[in-house]
Amino acid sequence: MREVVPTVEQTGIDEGYLDLGEIAPAFDDARALAEAVRAVVRARTRLSCSLGVATSKVVAKIASDRRKPGGLTVVRPGVEARFLAPFPIRILPGVGPRAEERLTAAGVETIGALAAMPDDELRATLPGKVGRELRDRARGIDPRPLEASTERISVSQEETFARDVSDPERLHDELRRMATELSAFLRARGQVGRTVTTKVRYPDFSIRTRSTSLAVGTDDADRIGELACALLDRALRDRPAPLRLVGVGVSGLEEHVQLALAGLYA
Repeated sequence: MREVVPTVEQTGIDEGYLDLGEIAPAFDDARALAEAVRAVVRARTRLSCSLGVATSKVVAKIASDRRKPGGLTVVRPGVEARFLAPFPIRILPGVGPRAEERLTAAGVETIGALAAMPDDELRATLPGKVGRELRDRARGIDPRPLEASTERISVSQEETFARDVSDPERLHDELRRMATELSAFLRARGQVGRTVTTKVRYPDFSIRTRSTSLAVGTDDADRIGELACALLDRALRDRPAPLRLVGVGVSGLEEHVQLALAGLYA
């Protein structure tokens, strides 16, 4: 997923949050991008994944669980509380067994009932900051930002065009330029990469990626650019169309090892 969406917070071995707002500022675009993420995961791994699209972590989490396996649930801005209201209180993130027991004893069995609790009843049932935070979440209010991993497992560059581009030479030139920048970055860090990936986005926001892996890692700009262009040509053979975006990434990063070569002279 990191090849499609730059910012990912991994919260478990098979779960995480994606910041779609970085590349889909309009909410309607976020749905199309989520569909693209699901399609890429299926194509690359043969696995299904369920997604929830919403304006906050808590709503996205519950939405993603609603249509398993492989479903997509979109909760539009302004209807978060209404979406959450019918669900049992136990599925609200942050409600543990003890909090559930207290809320149930107070007659609160749904997320909507928690959202409607007056201040005095909330303080008596769940005193302090925890109670206020859970009621906010029940109302769809969750200001927590994504906590993206700082470990760099790949580097990439991409370019979004003001107008769709169909000229292969220009697309190749863009990829070679990006390859040069990636090469400089890798060399500055003393790293090489084993996998090169080309990413394309079509005008309908569908995304395709093509990758190739090397036996030995590289930081060579010409080599990265050559592979990126070949992968682009593969993608366009599969679906010939103008492109809204192209990008190239290098992953499988490892430290560069300088080999000492012994010269034999007669």
